[in-house]
Amino acid sequence: MVSISNNNQKQLLLSKIATNDGHGENSPYFDGWKAYANDPFHLTDNPNGVIQMGLAENQLCFDLIQEWVVNNPKASICTAEGAENFQDIAIFQDYHGLPEFRQAVARFMEKVRGDKVTFDPDRIVMSGGATGAHEMLTFCLADPGDAFLVPTPYYPGFDRDLRWRTGVQLFPVVCESCNDFKVTKKALEEAYEKAHQSNIKIKGLLINNPSNPLGTLLDKDTLQDIVKFINSKNIHLVCDEIYAATVFDQPRFISVSEIVEDMIECNKDLIHIVYSLSKDLGFPGFRVGIVYSYNDTVVNIARKMSSFGLVSTQTQHLLASMLSDEVFIEKFIAESSERLGQRQGMFTKGLAQVGISTLKSNAGLFFWMDLRRLLKETTFDGELELWRIIINEVKLNVSPGCSFHCSEPGWFRVCFANMDDETMKTALRRIRNFVLQTKGLNSIAAIKKQCSRSKLQISLSFRRLDDFNSPAHSPMNSPLVRT
Repeated sequence: MVSISNNNQKQLLLSKIATNDGHGENSPYFDGWKAYANDPFHLTDNPNGVIQMGLAENQLCFDLIQEWVVNNPKASICTAEGAENFQDIAIFQDYHGLPEFRQAVARFMEKVRGDKVTFDPDRIVMSGGATGAHEMLTFCLADPGDAFLVPTPYYPGFDRDLRWRTGVQLFPVVCESCNDFKVTKKALEEAYEKAHQSNIKIKGLLINNPSNPLGTLLDKDTLQDIVKFINSKNIHLVCDEIYAATVFDQPRFISVSEIVEDMIECNKDLIHIVYSLSKDLGFPGFRVGIVYSYNDTVVNIARKMSSFGLVSTQTQHLLASMLSDEVFIEKFIAESSERLGQRQGMFTKGLAQVGISTLKSNAGLFFWMDLRRLLKETTFDGELELWRIIINEVKLNVSPGCSFHCSEPGWFRVCFANMDDETMKTALRRIRNFVLQTKGLNSIAAIKKQCSRSKLQISLSFRRLDDFNSPAHSPMNSPLVRT
């Protein structure tokens, strides 16, 4: 009792923002990460540990990155070849960022969008990753109590990024599996009207294109409908395009920037893009986030706010050199796309062989897996019960749909690009084995009993995964990745 009292007293000394639960850390999404952290899989040191399939990270092309770094030592100020630039980079820089960095990022954004549009380097505002970019933009566009519409299912981190410190709300635009979770005019209007009836002031619409967690793209007609919608309501449109270069199959990615360039009746002051290098290049540790706004006032205000989360000039210097190497960038984008397609195909085909379907997708570092038929009951409690079995017994950290605010239980996000080939094969064997074992079992209790008895040792005689495995070359063997 004394301990609890002391804890309460300590919390009274702290701010409400610091001590509230707005971070969302209690979500099953983050619980899965904790399960992995407590028992991380390793091929030799801990082969029965939890495999991390809840982290959307692109590790498939680090061999190409390492090769470029070795061949371009002057790009880093921490090498003998680049040390002559150390002082110029290490001294104070203002919050506009290095001109060469902003130019290189603008050109890279054009490149991954198929050179269909141009971006003005002077509109590039830096931030500490997409997390910082979203929060900074939210501070610019909305006041505490205001809300943004967000189509479901959506990335759980948005609850933290947009809500926690800003006091802004997220209001769901409910999308359904009957039309592959597409964003429709009807759904947008219904959500807006429902918010209005609840006396909630809608300041904007947030879309994620390509979608996390669906791995799907918004087509041109849908994007045009969205732009018309926000113009008719005079609200902002925030387009998260951080997965723009992860498209591995047709149709191609269409940026909102393409749409607004072609639309005559469009108030560009309402259009804002969030981008980063965390997913497309696989550099989440570099914390490079970008806000690109067509609104001059937002650009100026956001640039001042960026003082709280700048990108280090050392990072800017290195990336400016890398992104300016157009031969390398073209090769990287093409190779990354091919490897992502191969990895996604291996996973989804392997699941299909045991009757597990996935939402058809052509982008992202994940897919949307349908386990509705394995639910004991078609409720979110039933979904979480199945998820706990997958975490604790199958030892896979896949993320349940409820943590993405999905309107229907039974969907799970599975990340496939954050592991090496052998780990991927182990993960696929585990889930195939689990599904095959559960066929014919009538209850979750029976599944639990069967899983415990088998200890998930792979003893079934289904076709070897090697039959549909990728080529022998694995970029994951590079020393850089192992480090």
